[in-house]
Amino acid sequence: MRVRLATTALGITAALLALPACSTDATDATGAQHQTSSSRTGKPTEAVQEPAILSSASLESRLLDESDLGSGYLPKPERPAQNEDVTVLGCPALSELGGDAATGGTLAFPHTAKAAFTYGGSSSEISEELYSDSAKKLSDGIARVFDAMTGCSAYQVVAGGTPVDVASQKLPAPHDLGDEQWSQLLTFSASGQSTVVKQTAIRDGNLLVIVSGSPALVDRHLDKALAKATAAG
Repeated sequence: MRVRLATTALGITAALLALPACSTDATDATGAQHQTSSSRTGKPTEAVQEPAILSSASLESRLLDESDLGSGYLPKPERPAQNEDVTVLGCPALSELGGDAATGGTLAFPHTAKAAFTYGGSSSEISEELYSDSAKKLSDGIARVFDAMTGCSAYQVVAGGTPVDVASQKLPAPHDLGDEQWSQLLTFSASGQSTVVKQTAIRDGNLLVIVSGSPALVDRHLDKALAKATAAG
């Protein structure tokens, strides 16, 4: 049994709500174990004319699929909604977010699409989320969440009565991609074992691309995800 990997960029408790036990998958792409990290780079949004906001149906067609990822990837069924009480201890800024933002749910933008995959029959997972809204709303919304999550280097989440220690650490974001970038590493620890999740968000105009999961898989597919999401048509 293992801790379920976070599947959203807000995934504090996406890894916890279905938490039966833990994983030992606690290394990043370099094999180094981490106490988790996040950073934001890029220029702030400016008052310029923006392209039309994309519909959820249009975003769906821009998600990575098995043909983009390559062999060994299988779609991961969407997890049923959970109703457990979630409490964040030791991080007031995160507690104040409330709603889906504090419980690892979907960001509060009207147009969204998401997909998740497992790799090689192992505990490695990768997920992608796409959002479309005005550049300012996207920038302000994701920045607020990442700032809260990484503003506390260590805190605890109690989901359904199960306590899980979380460590957060800012990572250098890929500043050569998109208009703004955020990246972090989260370590979820319980029962003496840990799971590491990397989350990177890229805003490109009126699109927000979030790739989360096993660090090596996020690094491998981030460029591809952004390219497909921002391709014309």
